[in-house]
Amino acid sequence: MAESMQAMIFAAGLGTRLKPLTDRMPKALVQVAGKPLLQRVIARFKEAGAEEIVVNVHHFFWQIIDYLKANNNFGMNIKISDETDNLLDTGGGLKKAAPLFDPQKPILIHNVDILSNVDLKLFYHLHADYQATLLVSKRKTKRYLLFDNNMRLVGWTNIETGQVRSPYADLDVSKCRQLAFSGIHIFSPSLFPLMSNFPEKFGIMDFYLKICDKVVIKGYEKTDLHLMDVGKIDTLTDADEFINKYIQ
Repeated sequence: MAESMQAMIFAAGLGTRLKPLTDRMPKALVQVAGKPLLQRVIARFKEAGAEEIVVNVHHFFWQIIDYLKANNNFGMNIKISDETDNLLDTGGGLKKAAPLFDPQKPILIHNVDILSNVDLKLFYHLHADYQATLLVSKRKTKRYLLFDNNMRLVGWTNIETGQVRSPYADLDVSKCRQLAFSGIHIFSPSLFPLMSNFPEKFGIMDFYLKICDKVVIKGYEKTDLHLMDVGKIDTLTDADEFINKYIQ
């Protein structure tokens, strides 16, 4: 069990689904219930016991840097991973940030536009011994992660198109557990060397699906998960009610 926590917030995205708000600000600073998304995730991390946070930046990056400076980093040790020259996607962004982390401690990773009722401290300490753990739930969506009976990641599917991605050529999707990813996961720095052959820009899920037959990537199903992706403009109006009901 890890005694302290290090974490990363994926905040570099362009936020195209939040236009026109993101024509003048980064997605991370879009407000829900009177607070920027970034502040909400930082507060959740602080409450969970995180001591060090890495935030990657790209779109209107200086606004995020100025915001953190104006708020004294909310009393946290916050490091910036600069992607201003090139947006690297989630996997590439994590790979670039590797030198900013303690190689001995797992990293709790959180998308900036996710609101949830997850107990991050409990999630981190229960699953920090695995090489990676993905927080998942039964939720209606088009894209599902596929797990075996031991909740080991074995693939991905789009149920609308029938597309399947897996390192297992003979995977029987009908025998897999289909669960939706939350945008919250734990990553062991021991996996960084496996990223060496990946390009500069790639998605973290592409990485997990490529290596899940070589290392154990677990899924943790939270059966009472309440989650909202506020990456779309039409979800912002529902965010206040969601926060009052499930987060407080």
